[in-house]
Amino acid sequence: MSETDSIEAASRRLALALDALDAVAESRRDAVRHSETLTAQIDALGDDRSRLAGELDYAVARSRALETANREVAKRIATAIETIRGVLGSGD
Repeated sequence: MSETDSIEAASRRLALALDALDAVAESRRDAVRHSETLTAQIDALGDDRSRLAGELDYAVARSRALETANREVAKRIATAIETIRGVLGSGD
C-alpha cells in the first residue's frame, strides 16, 4: 500500500469517525431535548396536581359545610313540624 493510499484510507476512517461522532452528538441533543420536554411535562403535572388538590380540599370543606347546614335545616323543620302538630292537636 502506498503512502497516498494510506492517507486516503486514514482520511476515509476519519470521515467515518466524524460522521459517527456527529450522529452520536445529534442523538445526545435529541435525548436532552426529550428530557427537557419530559421535565416540563412533569412540572406541569405537578402544578395540575397541586391545583386539583386545592380544589378538592375546597370541595370537601364546602361539602362538610353543606352537610352541617342540611342537618341544621332538618332539625328546624322537625321542630316546626312538631310545633304545628302541637298546635293542630291542641284544638281537639
